[in-house]
Amino acid sequence: GFSDPMVDCKETKLRFRADQLFFAPVKVEGEMLGYVCVQEGNDDDMVKDAKKQAKPLLKSLDRKGQKTEPFEFRELVEATEEEMEKIPSPASGKPTLTMPREFNLMFQTQVGALSDESSVAYLRPETAQGIFLNFKNVLTTSRQKIPFGIAQIGKAFRNEITPRNFIFRSREFEQMEVEYFIPPGDDVWPVFHQKWIDDSKAFLLDVGLREDLMGWDVHEGDGLAHYARACTDVTFRFPFGEQELMGIAARGNYDLTQHTEGSGKNLDYYDDGIKEKYIPHCIEPSLGVDRLMLALICSAYAEDEVGGEKRSLLKFDPKVAPIKVAVLPLVKNKEALVSVARGFFDKLS
Repeated sequence: GFSDPMVDCKETKLRFRADQLFFAPVKVEGEMLGYVCVQEGNDDDMVKDAKKQAKPLLKSLDRKGQKTEPFEFRELVEATEEEMEKIPSPASGKPTLTMPREFNLMFQTQVGALSDESSVAYLRPETAQGIFLNFKNVLTTSRQKIPFGIAQIGKAFRNEITPRNFIFRSREFEQMEVEYFIPPGDDVWPVFHQKWIDDSKAFLLDVGLREDLMGWDVHEGDGLAHYARACTDVTFRFPFGEQELMGIAARGNYDLTQHTEGSGKNLDYYDDGIKEKYIPHCIEPSLGVDRLMLALICSAYAEDEVGGEKRSLLKFDPKVAPIKVAVLPLVKNKEALVSVARGFFDKLS
């Protein structure tokens, strides 16, 4: 479901996402003196914040000036109850954090004139389900043959606990997704999944992302959603740390099966090639437009020196420019200039 683990600071009343907090023991010569807890960021910033938190701890134990061992960070969601009683809040510096609990990310609203349980509705947290709802309609009207895909771009809404990092994490964002429907079979989906991974990488590089800032996170075990056969995230190293940019999931036939059971409508596909009916499986590439634009800005950032003066600039790939070239005659009342400009424009068109 759409929920995130959340903790509260009982003293400052501030709220944090538990999976965006990291704690580590403070050790000096093998002796554990306490804990530090910092917000997610790049490695240097997290170490810097941890050292800053460790200073008053060392001072209180008459260990001022002693060198701490390298911090071994773990997500706060991995902490035991015993550890949570000792881990300081980033806000208060004291062990005032609650135990993590689930927080519903979906925005709730009321539809209609009456406000009761029957009028409760939620803003969509993703665009994908609209595709599954319209699967049968698209299949019937367009007469598509599997494999085929349905793509959609639009607004999605999530009640983020701590929106931050410019446009990376916000409560309203633009999302684009593809549901690519394929035949069932354990020997079928890995081929399509890998092809979408390769094609996604090629697309991201083609629009201007730097390959040295990209990474891959393959979900396994508990990190894999219960319905997914496989999922690979494309990550990007932003100035505030490495984060998920795009996900490519093999979702099986979970979504169409759920919609079939919920609606009572038959969503089977008849395959002329093998003369059989089945519920299609799907591969889902999902990408946030806002995150992609931020990654493009980070990739395009460059510095150079002109005449001994340093300057900062953005080197975008021409493919992302909505207008590639402008032809501007110096004056519009001289036919000789205008005709030359028009001729040059026609050659470029």
